[in-house]
Amino acid sequence: MKLKTIASAALFVAAAAGALITAPVSAQEKVQFFPSLTGRTGPVAPNATPFANGYADYMKLVNARGGINGVRTLVEECETAYATDRGVECYERLKGKHGGATVFQPLSTGITFALTEKIPADKIPMITSGYGRSDSADGGVFKWNFPLIGHYWVAGDTVLQHIAKKEGGWDKLRGKKIAVVYHDSPFGKELLPIVEERSKMHGFTLQLLPVPAPGVEQKAVWLQVRQQRPDFVVMQTWGVMTPTAIKEAIATGYPREKMFGTWWSGAEPDLRDIGAAAKGYSAVMMQHGAEPNAPVVKEILAKVHDKNQGTGPRDEVGQVLYMRGVVGAMLATEGVRAAQERFGKGKVMNGEQARWGYENLNLTQPKLDALGFKDVMRPVSTSCADHMGSAWARVHTWDGAKFTWASDWLQADDQIIRPMVRSSAEKYAGEKKLTRRTPADCQS
Repeated sequence: MKLKTIASAALFVAAAAGALITAPVSAQEKVQFFPSLTGRTGPVAPNATPFANGYADYMKLVNARGGINGVRTLVEECETAYATDRGVECYERLKGKHGGATVFQPLSTGITFALTEKIPADKIPMITSGYGRSDSADGGVFKWNFPLIGHYWVAGDTVLQHIAKKEGGWDKLRGKKIAVVYHDSPFGKELLPIVEERSKMHGFTLQLLPVPAPGVEQKAVWLQVRQQRPDFVVMQTWGVMTPTAIKEAIATGYPREKMFGTWWSGAEPDLRDIGAAAKGYSAVMMQHGAEPNAPVVKEILAKVHDKNQGTGPRDEVGQVLYMRGVVGAMLATEGVRAAQERFGKGKVMNGEQARWGYENLNLTQPKLDALGFKDVMRPVSTSCADHMGSAWARVHTWDGAKFTWASDWLQADDQIIRPMVRSSAEKYAGEKKLTRRTPADCQS
C-alpha cells in the first residue's frame, strides 16, 4: 500500500521509493490529522490525482496562513486505486494514526457505502461532497455522514432543470426520450431515483444504459443510442469511462450538444485529448468549476507553488478536479474551526468534536470570500436535519479547448428531493434497526 505524508515543510524526493514526503512536524506542534484516500492509480487516476493534489495544496495553504487557529494540518495519503476493499484497508490503517483521524473523504461511492457501516462505532465523520449516499443528507439517521454541498440527486435534478430550460420548460419534455449512460456500480445507480422521479412527473421516457466497470468497452451501449436516437443523453460516468463515452458518441454521430454529464463527468482530463471534436458537451458542476482566477488559486500559487511546495504540476492549479480537492479540504478544515468555537479555540479536535463542527457549519458569503472563494461558492449551512447544507449548481460547456459557464445558478428542488431523502433514510434505518436521533442528541 503506497503511503504519502504531506505537510507544509519543504518537499524532497525519496530516491528509494520515488515518493514525495516531508520532514515530520516537531513533537511540540499541535497537529490535526486529515487522512487522504487517493486514486492516483487505476481507472480513475487522471481524475482523482488532481483532486488529491488540490486537497494537499489547500492543507499546505492553511498552514501557511497559520493553521486552524494555530493547529497545523497533517495529511497522509493511502492509495485505494478506487477499489472498495483497498479503501477499507486504508481506513483501518489510518484511522488511529497521528492522534486519530479527523474526517475521511474517500472519493468513492463504493468505499463510502462500506465505511458508513464502520464510522459510527469509530466516531469518525465522513465528508462525501457530490458522491456517496444521497440519503445521508438526512442527519437524523446518518449522524456521521456529510454529503456537503450536494449529492447525486442534486446533480440529476439540476442537469434535468437545465435541459428543461433549454427546451422552454418542463412541459416541453413530455413524450421525449432521455438516455442515461451510467457506471454499473453504486456510483452509477445512485443517480437513477431522481431521474425516474422526474420522468414520472414530466412524462419523458428513460433509456437506462448501464456500462460495466471500468467503462472502456461501450460499443454495444452506443449502438443502442444510435438505434433509438434519444433526444438527450445524461451521463453518470467517472474516470476513463467519460472520454470513452464521448469518443463513442462521436463515432456514432450523436450530437455532443445533446449530451450532459453529472459533476463527475465534466473535467479537463475527460476532454483535453478529444479537443474540438467534443465541443458542445456540457456537465453540471456543484458550485465551482474551473477557477483559474479565484483568489484562493492565486494564493496557493503564491504561498505554495512559488515556494516549490506544490503537490502536483502548477498548470493544473485551478482546474475542475483540483478545485474539488481544494473545496473538500476547505470544508474539512472549516468544520474543525467551527468545532473549536465550541470546544476550545486553538485545540486539536477529535472525531466527535469535528463531527459537531460539520453539523454546525455556517459558511456565509463573507466567510467564503475571506477564504478566497469569492464567485466560486455560495453559502453552506448545515444542521442536525440537513447534512448537505447547500444545493446549488451551474452548468459549463466545452468550447473545444476549455469549459465556459453555460447557465445561471440552479438549485435542486427541495420539495422533490427532501421526501426522497427521508424515505430512503427511513428505509435504511429500518434495515439497520436504527432509531432517529432525538432533539437532545442533536445538541450533543
